[in-house]
Amino acid sequence: MSDGVERATGRPAAFFDLDKTIIAKSSTLAFSRPFQAGGLISRRAVLRSAYAQFVYLVGGADHDQMEKMRQFLSDMCAGWDVQTVRDIVADTLHNIVDPLVYDEAVSLIEEHQLAGHDVIIVSASGTEVVEPIGEMLGADGVVATRMRIAEGRYTGEIDYYAYAENKAEAVRELSREKGYDLSRSYAYSDSITDLHMLEVVGHPHAVNPDRELRRKALERGWPVLVFARPVTLRSRVRLPQSAPTLAALALGTSLAVGGAVYYAARRRVARGLS
Repeated sequence: MSDGVERATGRPAAFFDLDKTIIAKSSTLAFSRPFQAGGLISRRAVLRSAYAQFVYLVGGADHDQMEKMRQFLSDMCAGWDVQTVRDIVADTLHNIVDPLVYDEAVSLIEEHQLAGHDVIIVSASGTEVVEPIGEMLGADGVVATRMRIAEGRYTGEIDYYAYAENKAEAVRELSREKGYDLSRSYAYSDSITDLHMLEVVGHPHAVNPDRELRRKALERGWPVLVFARPVTLRSRVRLPQSAPTLAALALGTSLAVGGAVYYAARRRVARGLS
């Protein structure tokens, strides 16, 4: 059991990071080309986004890199018209997200749901993208970054940043609000920046972990899962058909045993172990 895990008498929940845990890239940076096509950003900004995506996917992102990425994205969206962003994301969300979802992640989410566990997505990406993705996946709730809006435009400031220690505190707050027993709960992430969130549950799992998180997971005996099969979201879940739902979208922002551990974890969840 992890150090610092809070104990309660409630039911377990499952907390999932989004980027590189459920989907195969940054959900925010994935929208750079549609934003260029819509006239919001320049080709130079698209290239910077592509480079940031490459760094994120190949090497993971440490705290300093995440801070630089956050600042870049905040600066980039300052002054954008919110309705324009909503329209662009509504038109392109399925095309962007469909090829990215990990089949293994969707299966694991389904098994937690069958076991009666609430599924919560906890992501540093923007709430307006995380919420509809969570809806598509049948998640019971999301925690995500909230951008500040004034007079219908993004100011470039962030009201709430769902990152690092903030994620862990959000998980604690939800457990108090919903009565979750964190000592029996699960968490899944790829990044060392989510170490705090992983530490507050009884069943932490490293998914496609960066170097530092893999080292921590091996030191602590946490399962390491390898998700490697991106599939279309529409092939796994029933997508919402409601036009108002789509219109509400806005800016988002050990390997050798990994496979065996993944399938063992699936069996444990299916049996409702805690």
